[in-house]
Amino acid sequence: MSGRILVGVKRCIDYAVKVRVRADKMGVETANVKMSMNPFDEIGVEEALRLREKGKAKEVVALSIGPKQCQETLRTALAMGVDRAIHVESPDTIEPLNVAKVFKRVIEQEKPDLVIIGKQAIDDDANQTGQMIAGMLGWPQSTHTSKVEMDGTTLKVTREIDGGTQDITLGTPAVITTDLRLNEPRYATLPNIMKAKKKPMDTKTLADFGVDAAARMEIVQVEEPPQRQAGIVVADVAQLVAELKGKGVL
Repeated sequence: MSGRILVGVKRCIDYAVKVRVRADKMGVETANVKMSMNPFDEIGVEEALRLREKGKAKEVVALSIGPKQCQETLRTALAMGVDRAIHVESPDTIEPLNVAKVFKRVIEQEKPDLVIIGKQAIDDDANQTGQMIAGMLGWPQSTHTSKVEMDGTTLKVTREIDGGTQDITLGTPAVITTDLRLNEPRYATLPNIMKAKKKPMDTKTLADFGVDAAARMEIVQVEEPPQRQAGIVVADVAQLVAELKGKGVL
């Protein structure tokens, strides 16, 4: 066992920002928009740090794939307590399959016991990368994870599923994707923010791992969701039933 946990960190539009479609309708506006760490990845960083604090790991490494600005997001992870970071430079848009390929190459070099990433990113909501990584490596996986217990080479996890929750046991090395209920991430303190500036960060390129950023999907058009129509107030059950029948619901 290496005692190492690898966490994925993606730079996204901040969750509190109202997203606007670009004028050309080929994407969303990112110029002068606040960016931050994907909330699900932030939960993954927190869980990795908690496992290290419990003595279940010796080192936590953060990986981000994207433009140079991703280094700011990695510094946030370092300020939270991550030991070192790896930045792989790529275009702004890189599809989940190519992301998974980079992760595979990094994992082969770093040899972590556990990989933790968010179940999805809040920009594309793809929910694909973790599953692809596990599939490429032939590793066991737990998606939508809301509880993790690590005992040596065994993981006891709880997954969120449609009917409630599911408890499963995995052997390491393994891949975990995080759900919102897993934990509440810590805030980076000012002293740790200052220390993060001196923590190591390796910079690589896609070419270093033999991966290209060629898109396999084409964006045809991006549109705003339709405006929600105002509801009505009904006087009684009879009117409610009549309205529902009139709309073809009943």
